[in-house]
Amino acid sequence: MAITSALDALDHALVHALQIDGRASFRTIAGALDVSEHTVARRYRRLRAHGVLRVAGWLNGGRLGRTSWSVRLVCTPDAAGRVAEAIARRDDTAWVRLLSGGTEIACGVQAGDDQDGDALLLKKLPRTPRIVAMSAHATLHLFAGWRSRVAVLTDEQAERIRPALPYEKEVALSAQDHALVRVLAQDGRAGIGELAAASGWSPTTVRRRLGELRSSDMLRFDVEISPQALGYHAEAWLWMKVEPSALVAVGEAMAAHPEADVVAATTGPTNLMAGVTCRDTADLYRYLTERVAPLHGVRELETAPVIRTVKRVGALPR
Repeated sequence: MAITSALDALDHALVHALQIDGRASFRTIAGALDVSEHTVARRYRRLRAHGVLRVAGWLNGGRLGRTSWSVRLVCTPDAAGRVAEAIARRDDTAWVRLLSGGTEIACGVQAGDDQDGDALLLKKLPRTPRIVAMSAHATLHLFAGWRSRVAVLTDEQAERIRPALPYEKEVALSAQDHALVRVLAQDGRAGIGELAAASGWSPTTVRRRLGELRSSDMLRFDVEISPQALGYHAEAWLWMKVEPSALVAVGEAMAAHPEADVVAATTGPTNLMAGVTCRDTADLYRYLTERVAPLHGVRELETAPVIRTVKRVGALPR
């Protein structure tokens, strides 16, 4: 749509504000941006209605003792799209992307001690028809995690938006909490009334519980926005073999690259994984040859361009 290539300065400021606090009120954002509340609300609803952005809530798997896995699948060309969409509908997948001409899938999975999580990784996927190869890489250390590509607000503006939350050390999840999260995974800005109806709690209890879940870092919010809407048209996943003695240095160096969205040390035949975003394919080539190639200790590098993002964050929109 035309709107995705015409985001102006106020749109970028709104996106940055929501990345700071996905549930910040329009009044709070308007005060920080020095515009009217009506203008902020109208801009948000316009972007939301056109599918440009969405705020999504998600549970922090690390707080639940879950292991983050990066799973690579190679499918027959006629099946990759359907398999990717089926995987994306699962609650335990965080992101799903089609790579390498549409025959390969990369996805992020949160697996715990539950049997269903193990079934996805070890039983269901290898037995799925049309999947010809699979590998799973556990995340050992995150050097950089899904950084923002919109950072236009001043420190003072950011502080006016950043929520003041009391620190909660431990929070045990209940069935009502999971009901809340299911709604927030679809729309992180869902109203208190909708959340109360889903959980069976009163609005006052919902507000208090949201504060507890957020302050304990159990519940997080992300802004789902495509890089294309921000002027970036070349995404790729990198799998690298790095000399063990250089792994930390290479990981930290790549984490400092503005092109790198996520950089992680992993298990498996490769020990460093990165997702990168560039303006175009020429920019991606320059990044690989001028920024990554000179890093000492990189023995092998495999690059897979992202063809389509099936799931970026949160649950798939209904």
